[in-house]
Amino acid sequence: MNYKTWMKIVVALVSIGLIGPAYAGSREQAQRMHERLAGVPPSSQTLADMQTMIGANNASGAADLAMDNVNFYNVTLKNFAAPWTNRDQSVFVPLNDYIATVIGMIRDSDTVPFNTLLSADITYVGRNGVVPTGPSASSNQHYAELEANNINLRDELERRTQSSIMGIPSGATAGVITSRAAAEAFFIAGTNRAMFRFTLMNHMCNDMEQIHDVRLPPDRIRQDVPRSPGGDSRLFFNSCIGCHNGMDPMAQAFAYYNYDETAGRLVYTAGNVQAKYFNNDANFPQGFRTPNDDWENRWREGQNAYLGFDAARPGSGSGAKSLGDELANSEAFASCQVRKVFRTVCLRDPENAGDRLAVSNITSTFRGTGYNMKQVFADSAVHCMGQ
Repeated sequence: MNYKTWMKIVVALVSIGLIGPAYAGSREQAQRMHERLAGVPPSSQTLADMQTMIGANNASGAADLAMDNVNFYNVTLKNFAAPWTNRDQSVFVPLNDYIATVIGMIRDSDTVPFNTLLSADITYVGRNGVVPTGPSASSNQHYAELEANNINLRDELERRTQSSIMGIPSGATAGVITSRAAAEAFFIAGTNRAMFRFTLMNHMCNDMEQIHDVRLPPDRIRQDVPRSPGGDSRLFFNSCIGCHNGMDPMAQAFAYYNYDETAGRLVYTAGNVQAKYFNNDANFPQGFRTPNDDWENRWREGQNAYLGFDAARPGSGSGAKSLGDELANSEAFASCQVRKVFRTVCLRDPENAGDRLAVSNITSTFRGTGYNMKQVFADSAVHCMGQ
């Protein structure tokens, strides 16, 4: 029987109702939910318990049970956060303070709102004595040992103040932005614009091309940006200006930060702008010369207002902490987290009207109930458990 003949028979059988699409029962749904959340099959007892919950219309409870598996923390969440910590956006990186903090904040979602990810004086470390080496501002050894020894991150992570480990003032901490891993990846060398760009990519799901707007004023674009690259000013006015007019006023928040490659640690120089902000200042001496760490968000108006910044916040401030608070309380931040979780759990991007409605509803719940990321994972798993 050739393929065309076979397909005609299948179509005929479907049309008269003798065969139809297969729908997953509660047992299959439980199995799928557990494997997507924890990355491993459930035990017989867990599968039976989840099946009972789903059958009793408590699919969210079944998701919570799946997330109690240690692999949800050691594998799923580790892989979830790892790409945010490096320029290559690779999942193949060692456990570090950035990843551990994301894992800990998600574990503690009932008490630690995820919209403080970019502003809180917070970091997560292994409990005292769980590995030989303690956390350090100048080494990742503590986290490497946690991973090498397969330490149970669900049970053995504890919250600390980042300032007590990194040796910087609490007011200078900004959640994962000022983690050692982020500093090593995004504050090293350069002009600190990398930290802004990758924060935008990782936590607002936009790169510079998506927010390009040539209509904003250029008065705070730094001196290192040529106004006539290659002798043609049209390139600046039609291209360069569209990113720098919004980025430079906000990246100024990082003016006191650097990563010392020799010492292997974040450096914070309160009141003193890092020399990197004056790199290539002869390119356009009339440009903006950074005097401090004051920042301003000019995307609150114009085409990028769709990012949905909180009208109750001032839209300007000083330093990384207040900028992180501005970014993490936007609609774009919330929807970005939900879309990333959806992709992780459902193994696809939202692809139809039902998916898009689900993402919208999950985002509203996320923002309205204290930025609880475990609930986002549960809601996404429930939506996709039959697919």
